[in-house]
Amino acid sequence: MWRTFNYSKLAGPALVLMVLGMMVLPLPALVLDFFFTFNIAISIIVLMVALYTRKPLEFSSFPTILLFTTLLRLSLNVASTKLVLTEGHNGADAAGKVIEAFGHVLIGDNLTVGVVGFIILTIINFVVITKGAGRIAEVSARFTLDAMPGKQMAIDADLNAGMIGEEEARRRRSEISQEANFFGSMDGASKFVRGDAVAGIMVMVINIIGGLIVGMAQHGLPFAEAGKTYTLLTIGDGLVAQIPSLIISVAAGIVVSRVGDGEDLSEQILGQMFSQPQVMYVTSGVLGVLGIIPGMPHTAFLLMASILGGIAWQLDQRNKTSALQTAAAERGAAGGPAAAGGAPAAAAPLQEVSWNDVQPVDPVGLEVGYRLIPLVDRNQDGELLRRIRGIRKKIAQELGFLVPSVHIRDNLELKPNQYRIQLKGVDVGTGEAFATQWLAINPGNAIGQLPGTPTQDPTFGLPAVWIDANLRDQAQAFGYTVVDASTVVATHISNILQSHSAELLGREEVQQLLEHFGKEAPKLLEDLVPKIIPVGTLQKVLQNLLEEGMHIRDLRSILETLAEHITRTQNIDELTAAVRVALGRAIVHQLFPGENELQVVTLEPQLENILLSAVSGNSQGGLEPGLAERVLKQASELSEQLEQQGLSTVLIAPAQLRPMLSRFLRRSIPGLRVIAHTEIPDSKTIRIVGMLGAN
Repeated sequence: MWRTFNYSKLAGPALVLMVLGMMVLPLPALVLDFFFTFNIAISIIVLMVALYTRKPLEFSSFPTILLFTTLLRLSLNVASTKLVLTEGHNGADAAGKVIEAFGHVLIGDNLTVGVVGFIILTIINFVVITKGAGRIAEVSARFTLDAMPGKQMAIDADLNAGMIGEEEARRRRSEISQEANFFGSMDGASKFVRGDAVAGIMVMVINIIGGLIVGMAQHGLPFAEAGKTYTLLTIGDGLVAQIPSLIISVAAGIVVSRVGDGEDLSEQILGQMFSQPQVMYVTSGVLGVLGIIPGMPHTAFLLMASILGGIAWQLDQRNKTSALQTAAAERGAAGGPAAAGGAPAAAAPLQEVSWNDVQPVDPVGLEVGYRLIPLVDRNQDGELLRRIRGIRKKIAQELGFLVPSVHIRDNLELKPNQYRIQLKGVDVGTGEAFATQWLAINPGNAIGQLPGTPTQDPTFGLPAVWIDANLRDQAQAFGYTVVDASTVVATHISNILQSHSAELLGREEVQQLLEHFGKEAPKLLEDLVPKIIPVGTLQKVLQNLLEEGMHIRDLRSILETLAEHITRTQNIDELTAAVRVALGRAIVHQLFPGENELQVVTLEPQLENILLSAVSGNSQGGLEPGLAERVLKQASELSEQLEQQGLSTVLIAPAQLRPMLSRFLRRSIPGLRVIAHTEIPDSKTIRIVGMLGAN
């Protein structure tokens, strides 16, 4: 059976063989015309692709195309040189109509002007465009490589915060690697173009000298006729090769000098240069003043001043219309009048007060200032909306229940760049974010200072600075972790949701959790809840687990353990302790993933006896204030020492003391965890790395 063959795979080998063939085999003038036209067409295509490319990696094949087009031009130079020297005595069209046409266009009747013009074109290509593009590619490659660690850290931070998934993280890492390879390849490929420009001048000199020798010595032409004929052919040959070279060099400069990836070149230039009417007004005024000075070309200056003034007036009117529409929308959102100066609306009949006037409190709320609205606007595809969905998904996967939706609203009472996070109507977090800027966070080892607005990371309190987008690569090269405004807000929300997860597990969420679990084990759920285990008791036990950083994914073990112990006790702490013993393997795995030896802190025996006596003598587990202060101070110092050694602080204590110590210590030392002896599986070994109360 015949299989369909993909002929596009032959394009690369065919092009290479064609280039090599043109260097060796003689080509007739008609074929040479076709290949010169093909070369010009390729260069124009490359330039158009470069103009409409939004970011450099969209044209990642450009370095290879640069190499192929350079080789194509050189092979055409070789083929045309052979034709010029062998057939040049027959006239100006001996090497083809394309070379003749380009030669006449540039030279006309003056050979000196033609030679000088060709050399100027070559110098512009070599000294200005190609050298500049190569320098940009070289610097970009260096900064891209220096910034790779910071970009990798930013990706890991987004992945850990649940902003992105594994697939997106792999795509971003691959994009960073491709970006470094691209600029490195462009740096090397630009050397080919510079060499091509130098070769063009050398080929021109060789062709003129060789043509004079061949014309006068072999064909008996006079010096003047030979010089005119072969110079015309040589300049035409060089020009038909250098113009495509100049076009492709311009394309290379456009690609490597792109900043930003949201718009193509036309959109960027029009949006940034011609969007401010004040600039147009000032420029129009300056040209108008120059136009009325005696001796100046009045027509040109005044005409251009009028054009720019008209553009400025149109921009000004458009901006005023946009501002009025925005103000009307804001007043409408705030419940104000729809438009200023309009006729008063007819008085609406008074409505009776009803339960619809009682607004329920949102479990989780986010309020933003008006400058942050684009981040949460569905019509503008707000990035923060997607990130919040990713956060809820990640928390659901890690903790085992679905946190309530985040209700987002704009609040004109907030500062323009301020946001506020609320739980059940109460503020639990606030901060500022700048939608068009990036937050450079100093993780502690960053070098150098950055211009911008100093601040603190709202989530972890690290020193940071808000910087412009064009300083992002520099900040990453200095060792800063650079994130956008939506990531800042999303990370803050994620941290608050996780730290307050126990509060968010209400009766409704527990019921939804049971309904979901009932699809997998309907009989077990029917036998236990609520016949044996009340929903309220289950909720309090699950909240206790969440408060201590435990997940509740293993609902089967939790329900079975509660069913076993609830007939003997109704005390929530005792039931929670029994569940923790059943989940001991999961607790240890969460604290010491993949480790058989557990590095823990233990209590000094005398302190342990004092605490046991305090617990047995006081049902509330209270401690004498002086003793509590000393224990808290020693625990904080010990936690700092272990953190400097790269170890987590896990305190092992008797089961009777674990609940009291956990509640007491986690308020002041969030990273400290307390586990009971009974929660450690028999397969694990213990190594004491510190003792609380030893000094």
